[in-house]
Amino acid sequence: MKKSTLQEILGRRLRPSLDRNHLFVFERILTILGGLTVICLISVLLTLYLFSNQIPESYFRVALLLIGTGIPFAIIVVAFLSGINIYRRMGKPFADIMSASDAIANGDLSTRLPENYHHQEMGDLAKRFNNMVKEMERADQQRKNLTADIAHELRTPLQIIQGNLEGVLDGVFELDEANITDTLDETRLLARLVNDLQTLSLAENGELALHTRPFLLADLLSDAATGFESRAAAQNVTLHTDTSDLSLKISADYDRLIQVISNLVANALRFTPENGKITLCGEAASQGARITISDTGTGISSEDLPYIFDRFWRGDKSRERAKGNNGLGLAISKQLVLAHGGTISAQSELGEGATFVIELPAQNLR
Repeated sequence: MKKSTLQEILGRRLRPSLDRNHLFVFERILTILGGLTVICLISVLLTLYLFSNQIPESYFRVALLLIGTGIPFAIIVVAFLSGINIYRRMGKPFADIMSASDAIANGDLSTRLPENYHHQEMGDLAKRFNNMVKEMERADQQRKNLTADIAHELRTPLQIIQGNLEGVLDGVFELDEANITDTLDETRLLARLVNDLQTLSLAENGELALHTRPFLLADLLSDAATGFESRAAAQNVTLHTDTSDLSLKISADYDRLIQVISNLVANALRFTPENGKITLCGEAASQGARITISDTGTGISSEDLPYIFDRFWRGDKSRERAKGNNGLGLAISKQLVLAHGGTISAQSELGEGATFVIELPAQNLR
C-alpha cells in the first residue's frame, strides 16, 4: 500500500509514467536524506541535553517546542524537495541508464537515452551510451544480414551448376568442353567465396598468420600494377606508379599487401571509364609508410562512403555480381591492413573519383 501510494504521488509530480528503476533510485535518495534528517535531529537533541543546565528554562522549553513541531516538519519538507531536486539532476539519468540497459538486455536495441540533462557530464554520458547502442544495433543488423548475403552469393552459382548437370543428365545439354568449363567456372566462384570468408574470419579474429620480410615498396607497387596492365590497356585506362624514394624498404607480408593493392586496383578499374587514370603512389610518412591508390572514376556517394568496408557491400549489386565481385574485397583489405598494425581510409565524391590511403606504422619501415 505504501509503495503504491508513493508511486502514485511520484507519477503525478515527476513524470507521467515511472518504472521500477526510477522508483528504486528515488526511494534510495529519500532514504539517505531521511537518515541524515534523523541524525541531525538526534544531534540537536543531544546538544540540548548536554547544555540543558546552562540554558534558561523558558528558552529550553521554546527550543523543545520548535524541535518537536516546526523544525522536524521543515526538515522533512526540505529533505523531500531536495530529494526531488537531486533525483531530477542526478538520480533520473542513472535510472534512465538502468531502464535502457534492461531494455537492451531484452533485445530492444532501438532504445536511446535523452541527451538534454541538467548536467553536461550526464549529457555527454548519454551521448556515449547512445553511440554505443547505435553501433550495437548496426552490428546486430550486419549479423542478421550476413546469412542472407551468403545465401544470396551461393544461390546463383549453385543453381547454374545444378541446371547444367541436370541438363546433361536429361540430354538437353551435350557433355562437351564448353558446358564443363561453364560449370567449372561456377565452382571456382564458390571456392573463391569460401576462401574469402575464411580469410576475413581469420583476420577479424587475429588468427591470420603473416609471413613478413623486407622488400622495396617500389617493387610492391610495380608488381601489383603489372598484374593489371593488360586489363587496363583493354579498357584504355592509364595505370601509373609513383614512388618518391626508390630505396624505401618495408617489412610486411608481401603476398597479403599485394592482395590488398590488387583489390583496390580491381575496384578502380571497375569504375574508371575509358581514357581514365589510376595512380599507385608510395612514400615515407611521419608515422611510417603511405600507399595511395587514386582513380578518375565515377566516385562514391557520401551516403555509401561510411559502409564501403563492410562485408558484402556493393554499390550496384546486379552489375557487380555480373563482374564476379562478391562484395568482400574491401572488407578483406581493411582486415589485412589492420593485421599489419596499419589503417586504411577512403575519400571520394560522386563524379570526382576515389582515393584510398593505406598507412603502415613505423615498425614496418626498414
